[in-house]
Amino acid sequence: MSSTTQVIEVKVWDLFVRVFHWSLATAVLIAWATDEPIWLHSWLGYLAAILVVLRVIWGFIGAEQARFISFVRGPKLVSDYLAGLIRFSSPRFLGHSPAGGAMIIALLIMIAATAGTGMANLAADRGEGPLAGVIEKVERPPRVPGRPRPQLFWKQVHETIANITLVLIVLHVLGVAAASIAHHENLVWAMITGRKRAE
Repeated sequence: MSSTTQVIEVKVWDLFVRVFHWSLATAVLIAWATDEPIWLHSWLGYLAAILVVLRVIWGFIGAEQARFISFVRGPKLVSDYLAGLIRFSSPRFLGHSPAGGAMIIALLIMIAATAGTGMANLAADRGEGPLAGVIEKVERPPRVPGRPRPQLFWKQVHETIANITLVLIVLHVLGVAAASIAHHENLVWAMITGRKRAE
């Protein structure tokens, strides 16, 4: 007769963190993939900016595992964790790992920068959006057939930051996959259910 070992799970991620995570991922990826219609792209950017602000607030007042103090670590711990993860020998953390915490901070900063430069571009290109009173609309020469229209400074900055953010997202997904294999748990499913295997 074979005995079965019951896996004990504990609640780690609260509802806000889970809804925030998947809402932000959806908003950012759809916004990155669609420049048109501009209203959709813009509103997804606003949504991303609002979500980032809410997450920063939640990082100070939210549940224990959601607070920055519980997962923001120094560069040595981050590099040590990554070195171990490459060998699939890094220690398991119930909440965010040091590398996961560093990625959260990096993504919050870059998504905020992407949204901010997007608003700046909207103001410079169309004279619209929340920064329209701060950044003056740039009057551009009319289109010349057969020649591309010169890009605005803010558009170039916005696109560069958005592409860097996408690279970070890819690294984040790879890190989640590696940690899931190393620690024998489905971290994607944990971010859906909010539950992980107890230590």
